[in-house]
Amino acid sequence: MSINPWIRRALIAASFALFSMPAAAQMKVGVVNLQKALQDTAEIKKAEADLKARFGPRQDEIAAMEKEIAKLTQEAEANQAKYNEQAMNELLARIQNRQRQYQRNSQQLQDEVNRERQDILARVGKRFQDVVAKVAEEKGLDYVIDVNNLLYNKPALDISAEVTAAYDKTYPAK
Repeated sequence: MSINPWIRRALIAASFALFSMPAAAQMKVGVVNLQKALQDTAEIKKAEADLKARFGPRQDEIAAMEKEIAKLTQEAEANQAKYNEQAMNELLARIQNRQRQYQRNSQQLQDEVNRERQDILARVGKRFQDVVAKVAEEKGLDYVIDVNNLLYNKPALDISAEVTAAYDKTYPAK
């Protein structure tokens, strides 16, 4: 007597499901919030403070330039009736020049800060991955998943703080 092909397929699928259940039940998963864990490391905090100290004066200059442009614009609006055409054109040209300089300086600063941050993340990123792998091995985890790719996880699975502490211990901020 032959078995219906549909029944045979159903039995095969059921046997695969039955045998794969114990393997799936034994998998251990950890969850890490990579962005937060990285930001909480002493090295990243120090690097951010260094960036702020290094680029802060230029940011202050740009903020002062922005205030100057606002003041000149306000002056042009307030004195539109008082100034002759030549004086108004000179003031408007001055405002445009300052705006171009402001935009150029702002863009240069932003580009430099972004470049520095990318260098820092490139340096720290590989080491951070190594630390995540080390913590996963110590905890006997099969998988570590970034929280940003999950819809739900139990808080007990979150190893972010442990990874940050392990990173700080392995790579203390200098």
